[in-house]
Amino acid sequence: MMRYVWAVCFVLSFVSTSLAEDSIPAIQRILPPLGMEIDAKTKTELTTRLEQLQKKLKTVENNPLSIDAEIYLKAVSLALRNGEFYKPKDVEVARAALDSAEKRIAQIEAGAPAWTTADGLLVRGYRSTIDNSPQPYGLHIPADLDLSKPVPLYVWLHGRGDKETDLYFIHGRQRNKGYVAPDDAITLHPFGRQCIGFKSAGEIDILDAIEDVKQRYSIDPDRIVLMGFSMGGAGVWHVGAHYADHWVAMSPGAGFAETARYQKLKPENYPPSYTQKLWGCYDVPDYVRNLFNLPVIAYSGEIDKQIQAARVMEAAYAAEGRTLPHLIGPQTAHKYEPETLKVLLAKMKEFRDAGLNRTPTEVSLQTQTLRYPRVHWIEALRLDEHWRDSRIDAQVAWPDSVTLTTKNIAALALHLQKIPASFVVEIDGQKLSVETPPADDAPLSLLKQAGEWTFAAPAADAGKLAKLSGLQGPIDDVFLEPFMVVVPREKSSNARLQQWLEFEIAHFDDRWQALFRGKPRWKYDDQVTPADIAKYHIIAWGTPQTNRLIRESMEKLPLTWDAKQVTLAGRQFSADVHVPLLIYPNPQNPQKYLVLNSGPTFRETDDSSNSRQNPQLPDWAIIDITTPPNGLTPGKVVAADFFDEAWQVRPKTDSE
Repeated sequence: MMRYVWAVCFVLSFVSTSLAEDSIPAIQRILPPLGMEIDAKTKTELTTRLEQLQKKLKTVENNPLSIDAEIYLKAVSLALRNGEFYKPKDVEVARAALDSAEKRIAQIEAGAPAWTTADGLLVRGYRSTIDNSPQPYGLHIPADLDLSKPVPLYVWLHGRGDKETDLYFIHGRQRNKGYVAPDDAITLHPFGRQCIGFKSAGEIDILDAIEDVKQRYSIDPDRIVLMGFSMGGAGVWHVGAHYADHWVAMSPGAGFAETARYQKLKPENYPPSYTQKLWGCYDVPDYVRNLFNLPVIAYSGEIDKQIQAARVMEAAYAAEGRTLPHLIGPQTAHKYEPETLKVLLAKMKEFRDAGLNRTPTEVSLQTQTLRYPRVHWIEALRLDEHWRDSRIDAQVAWPDSVTLTTKNIAALALHLQKIPASFVVEIDGQKLSVETPPADDAPLSLLKQAGEWTFAAPAADAGKLAKLSGLQGPIDDVFLEPFMVVVPREKSSNARLQQWLEFEIAHFDDRWQALFRGKPRWKYDDQVTPADIAKYHIIAWGTPQTNRLIRESMEKLPLTWDAKQVTLAGRQFSADVHVPLLIYPNPQNPQKYLVLNSGPTFRETDDSSNSRQNPQLPDWAIIDITTPPNGLTPGKVVAADFFDEAWQVRPKTDSE
C-alpha cells in the first residue's frame, strides 16, 4: 500500500517547479466527473481512518486474501483524491467500504475469512500486473450451487456509468444481481477499469478477472458465456470478436460496434488517415469472421437508438454471406424486454450446456493487428502490412489434410495435434505435403516468400526487428501489459520544453489514476535496474540530454535528436519547440517496448463517448509544443505515421 503514496509524491516532486503566468491551462476532466465538496471534518475523519486501515493492511499483506480488503481502501482513497462524492449519502457508502475492509482484515488475522465460502452477492479483487493496482470484481453465487465440481461462468459487462467509480461499483455489486443471475452458474461482473468501454487495460481486466475467479472457484472453462448491455454490449461485441475462442456463446445488447457510423461522422469530418486506420483496433465489422466461430445472439429494444449496433453487424454478417441472429424486444427502449430476455437466456443455456468445441473442423480468423492473432488452432505470425484486412480461413479433413485461404498473411502456424506424415496442406491453391511432422506440442509453421508458401517459421535473425504479436504498436499498445514510467532527474534547460514535460507527466499520472483506476509504476532514470528492463515495457519522458535511458537508446532508434533538432522520416524539426512521441522495441530489451513521451493517446474530449476511446496516434508522432496540450492532443501534431513490418520508417506514397 505504501507504494501508492510514494507514487503520488514521486510525481509531485518532479513537477514542483514554480508556476509561470503563462502556464498551460488545465484540461477539464469528463470521467469521472468532479463531485461535491465534503466538509473538512468528514474528509479528515475518512482520511484518518483510511490511513489507519492502510497501516493495518500491511500487517497481513503477505496473505493473498488481503487484496479482497485492499479494493475497499483503494475505492475510498481514489474517491478522496479525485473528488468522487456525488450525493451527501455517499459519505456513508465510503464509511461502509472502510467497515468492510476492517472486517475482512480482522478475519484474515483470525484465520477465518468468511467471505471466501460465502454465497449470494459479494465483491473480490485481484492485483493487475499492468500497474500493480488492486481491481475489484463482483460475483453472484447461487445458494444451492454445488461448488465441489466445475460450474459454468456467466461474464456480464456493465453499462456506462460516469460516476460508477470503484466505490459505487462495489456498493452496487453487493446489493443488485442485475439482469443475468442464473441459479446454476456463477456470474462474474468485471469492473473493466470503470468507463473505458472495456478497451485497453479494460479488456485485460475482463480476462484477468476470469482467471482470478478460476483460481478461487472450480469453473468449467468450456462453459463461459459472455453477455452485456449498453456500454457492456459494445464490450461484448469487441471482446467477443477479439477473443472468440474464449466463449461458449455471447450476446451483446445495444451498445455500439464501430466508430464512424455511430458518431455519425461524414468523410469531410474524419480525423487524420492514421486515426482512421486505428479504428481497426476496435471496430467489430473488421473482425466479423471471428464471430462465426461461436454462437452469437444480438439483443435490441425495438425503439432503442442503439439498435444501430446490431444493424451494423447484420450488414457485416450479410457481406460475408451469413445472418446474425437478432432478438428484438417489442416496443422496448434502452432495456431488456422481460419475455425476450427469457428466450435469450434459454438459448444461452442451450449453447452453454452443449459446451465449447476446442477442436472445430472449421475456423476463421480476421484481424488488422497481431495484438489479436489467434482463434483456436490457427495463428497469424506475421502480416504483409498492419491495419489492413487480414484473414485465415481453415478447414481440416482429419487425418488427411487441411485447406487454408489467406489474405494479407505473411506467416502462420497451425496448432494441430499429432499431424501425420504425408498430411497435405493446401494453402491459397498451393499443395504442400508434410514430410517430417512436428512434435505433438509444436505448431506447424508456414512462411510466404515471393508469393510461395513453404514449411518454415519466420526467421529470428539477430539484430533484425519484426512486428509480431505483443510487439506491433501503436503507442497505446503499451498499456495492455506491465509497464514502468521513467522520468529524468535532470531538468531541461529549455523552459518551454520543461513546462510541457511537467504538464504532460502530471496529466498522465492524474489521468491514469482517475480514468484507468490505478497508478503507474514510477522511477527516476538513474534508478532503473536491469531487472526492470527485463520485466517491463518502459515509458521514458524527457530528452537524450536529460534522460539516461533515452540517451543510451538513441543509437538504435529510428531518429536523431540533439539539442538543436529532431530528425525522423527524412524530416527535420527544431528541438526547441518539437517533441517526438514514439513506440519501438526497446534497444536494451527488444522483447519489450520503449515509449517516448506519451501516455494514452485518447484524451478527455474522447471520453464524451466510449466509441471514441480508441488510439488516436500511430507508432510515432512529432508534436509542436507551441500549441498547448488540450483535451484532444498533447500539442499540434505536425507529423505522424506507422513503422513498417520491420519497424522501419515507411516511405510516403503519393496518396499520403
